[in-house]
Amino acid sequence: MAEEYDLVILGGGTGGYVAAIRATQLGLKVALVEKGKLGGTCLHKGCIPSKALLRSAEVFSTVQKADQFGVKIDGATLDFTSVQNRKEQIVTQLHRGIEMLMKKGKIDVYEGHGRILGPSIFSPTPGTISVEMNNGEDNMMLIPRNVIIATGSSPRVLPGMEVDGEAVLTSDEALKMEQLPKSMLIVGGGVIGIEWASMLNDFGVDVTVIEYGPRILPTEDADIAKEAERLLKKRGVTFKTNAKVLAETLEKGDNSVVIEAEVGGVSERFTAEKMLVSVGRTPNVNDIGLENTDIEVIDGAIAVNEWYQTKESHIYAIGDVIGGMQLAHVASHEGILAVEHMTDHKPEPLNYLTVARCVYSHPEMASIGLSEAEAKEKGYEVKVGTFPFQAIGKALVYGESDGFVKILSDKKTDDLLGVHMIGPHVTDMISEAALAKVLDAAHWEVAQTIHPHPTLSEVVGEAALAVDGKAIHF
Repeated sequence: MAEEYDLVILGGGTGGYVAAIRATQLGLKVALVEKGKLGGTCLHKGCIPSKALLRSAEVFSTVQKADQFGVKIDGATLDFTSVQNRKEQIVTQLHRGIEMLMKKGKIDVYEGHGRILGPSIFSPTPGTISVEMNNGEDNMMLIPRNVIIATGSSPRVLPGMEVDGEAVLTSDEALKMEQLPKSMLIVGGGVIGIEWASMLNDFGVDVTVIEYGPRILPTEDADIAKEAERLLKKRGVTFKTNAKVLAETLEKGDNSVVIEAEVGGVSERFTAEKMLVSVGRTPNVNDIGLENTDIEVIDGAIAVNEWYQTKESHIYAIGDVIGGMQLAHVASHEGILAVEHMTDHKPEPLNYLTVARCVYSHPEMASIGLSEAEAKEKGYEVKVGTFPFQAIGKALVYGESDGFVKILSDKKTDDLLGVHMIGPHVTDMISEAALAKVLDAAHWEVAQTIHPHPTLSEVVGEAALAVDGKAIHF
């Protein structure tokens, strides 16, 4: 059976379903193909479930220090089954919301595995989508004018450290744990690894992070990463950097994992109840029919131009499958731009330096633009302003005064180069910096913005003032 569409989207994750909604707003007849559940990795295996667990960990940690606020709580315990149930309730509610949005937009959703066909009786060019239906019915043939590939990514697995779901996990399996381990080895000190280290530590798990590079959080500004490591160490997390895990030494026992790593040239042995492998994500480019097209795959990711067109100009690709920042909000915006381009709405290309990045650990981290090292590498003369949360009244009220905001400005033009934050609720405050970047603001314009008192956001205005040595309260 065959059906014609203006647009067929492979993948119903954050990028795919947002692109579908925008396309229907512009009058296109749209089909979306998803072999799993609408919402994709972000809703079911990433952003939302992990943040639900992080929130429970934050509450549990707060309860442990409630006496600091004059609140006496005796015998507070953690019910991890209830924690997981709350997470599932949130995911289910949001999943139903997406299903309703698809119905509202009259978007046809095909539950199955979609593959791109080459030239055929259906079309002289590659792009017809053959859908292997989950329910076992005959394949559906979808004949589109345009295609968007939004198949996302999967956790990267290291050779010799294959995941078994019991002793060795990725974030996918960790989210399904029925009970917490007493100890966890985390291989990889990037964003996902640090979020899990923070969460598990707050839940009372003994955590060791093994990082191959010289420092954790290699994509963050060095000062932010240094502060994050200091604060996590203070809470009891152990870090081993410049550490090469030796996969061949992996041993699995009853409720134990043992592995060796070369740390600074010296072999060390690590033991824990479970091991979480968190070493990045791999674009999902296999078994989707790329071999039937001229689409290029470079370093494991689909190659696209600034409008997300592949070598087949009517086939676009967005989100994790093209590499890049691999963030849900980026995928959504890329999907919108791709749709607006194929419908001749002449959108502006995305400037990735205006995209905020967040780490939802405790404390949180958020950043936008260039790090100090990147700015200097690009030849900028950099002015730096920093301001600590310990001088912000609302932070003291909250009992969360660790961290700071760091603002980078171009000495010649005063243009904002980057903003980097670590501290309470900074993931909710970074959007001010994002707006400033989009408007190409100077640091002094941010400083002139009147931040209400008392609020945590005052730290942003003070850091902007600090660029010129004008900070008031520190």
